[in-house]
Amino acid sequence: MNAHNNIPPTADAEVFPFSPGGETAVPVRRGNRWLKPALIALAVALAGVAAWQAFKPAAAPPASTASNLPEVTVLVPGSTMVADTVTAPGSIAAKRDAAVGVQGEGGRVVRVLVEPGQRVSAGQVLAQIDRQVQVQEVAQLQASVRQAEADARLAEANLARAESLVAKGFISRADIDQRIATRDGALARVGVARAQLGAARERNERLDVRAPAAGLILSRSVETGQVVGPGSGALFRLAEGGRLEMRAQMAEQDISRLKPGMLADVTPVGATTSFQGRVWLIDPVIDTATRLGIARIEMDYAPGLRVGAFARARINAGQTSRPQLPQSAVLADVDGNYVYVLGKDNQVERRNITVGTVSDAGVGIASGLNGTEQVVASAGAFLKPGDKVRPVRTAPAASTR
Repeated sequence: MNAHNNIPPTADAEVFPFSPGGETAVPVRRGNRWLKPALIALAVALAGVAAWQAFKPAAAPPASTASNLPEVTVLVPGSTMVADTVTAPGSIAAKRDAAVGVQGEGGRVVRVLVEPGQRVSAGQVLAQIDRQVQVQEVAQLQASVRQAEADARLAEANLARAESLVAKGFISRADIDQRIATRDGALARVGVARAQLGAARERNERLDVRAPAAGLILSRSVETGQVVGPGSGALFRLAEGGRLEMRAQMAEQDISRLKPGMLADVTPVGATTSFQGRVWLIDPVIDTATRLGIARIEMDYAPGLRVGAFARARINAGQTSRPQLPQSAVLADVDGNYVYVLGKDNQVERRNITVGTVSDAGVGIASGLNGTEQVVASAGAFLKPGDKVRPVRTAPAASTR
């Protein structure tokens, strides 16, 4: 074995390098050369961590739940003096609707003298019926009257001559009594003939269809050449005095606020103008099925009013104290009008309401609110019952608490 074989030194083995002069150097451990850089790097890292801890930004506090809630404008409406207006639908009709038909025997219509929409006076002829037979009958009875009158004059003359002969004894008293009876019978036949003539003339006059009162012709159902009689029904419909009415249907709680004499504006469907009327009668009966009553509003006829047409009435029932809201606060769906109010913990609740007067100032609330609630003034369409919101209070335009 070669005693001079080199043995590889370990990492921790001491090395004795030789100097060129043959002198032995000081022994050095090879691993100690990495210790100083490692310590320097550790010190730098610790200093960086300390500096980051000293200058790092403060952590943001956790967001509160309230700041995430939607902000909603609300108001407390209070009470405002508003015009108490009752609105109701209904139909237009004649105040007094008279059916005019044939009074006499009837016959063939020869003339129709009026048209619907025309004003007529009492007794005015509306239609004429053929009367040729009746005219001949009147002529015959007139002749009968003249004959009876002639017989009566003759009987009167005979009686006068007989009475002049009684004193001379040429005629007995019995003959005088007979002539008196003959004279009286002739006078009675004159009366009968005259009565028959009067009846014939009256039947003749009744062939004219006449207006029973002054008014407005609403409709006619007869034409020239038509054969009519007592069973033909009404030939004309007449609004007596030309007065119409609207029969407004309304709930019993609304009709209880009305009184005869209150003014009303009636607007037919499709019309742009209103017609003024006055409540003249409030029906005393409420329909048990619909719970509706009828208020009758009297109006003068005007070209824009048509019997049977649908209309809407606004009745001025005075003034009352009610909550008033902006139109943006009032919502509607298939269940009716409603608003959103804030309940416990600012939670949105639906409140059904009845709308009263609508004007430029706002919407009067007839029922459903007492004025002390926090009502969502806008953005209600984006909410639903149960939502929690952050209210922002605003004052109503004008209110009295």
